[in-house]
Amino acid sequence: MHISWLGGTAIKIQTKTSGEDVTVCIDPYKPKVGAFLKSTAASIALYTRGSGGSIPVSGKPFILAGAGECEVKNVLIHAVQGHAAKDCLFRLDLEGMSLGHLGQCGAALTNEQLEAFVGVDILCIPVGGAPGFTPEQASACIQKIEPRVVVPMAFLSENDPEASSLESFVKAVGVAPQEPMKKLVIKKKDLPQEDMHVVVLNKE
Repeated sequence: MHISWLGGTAIKIQTKTSGEDVTVCIDPYKPKVGAFLKSTAASIALYTRGSGGSIPVSGKPFILAGAGECEVKNVLIHAVQGHAAKDCLFRLDLEGMSLGHLGQCGAALTNEQLEAFVGVDILCIPVGGAPGFTPEQASACIQKIEPRVVVPMAFLSENDPEASSLESFVKAVGVAPQEPMKKLVIKKKDLPQEDMHVVVLNKE
């Protein structure tokens, strides 16, 4: 599995299922400020806050922007109802691994929401403050979910100039991140078995 960060809460996942290359794009929303992709291509496009405001996504993707559960191209998708009526959170199961994407969630998860995410292998979580989690809220959420790998999103950057810094999140979570990388390439056998890893991705 290859995981890239596009900016904000936008994440791209590349996988191969049954010999077919599959690209999952989550939250490809055009930001209000800063450079961003003008368009992208995907097999599956997932939206945590409705599909309005998205950049163009080519490739005739399967689109999901609301709660539900389905399997597309051997990727099991569980869209969990968010706090607002139009919001949802995503759990994906692929390549024998699980990945959670909490969109722009800014309030503590309910018990029902937590059930879908507890113990996921990889957690993509907003950490820069309103409308998403503050660094402290993100840390509290991580303690409940206990993922093996954390990928912070929506921290201070050209697309989120008013967000809290990555350093504020690192201080709150108490785990030193690995050196920033362009892309996380990971297989099930590579998952950390004991200590949680914080992986910072450079914007693609």
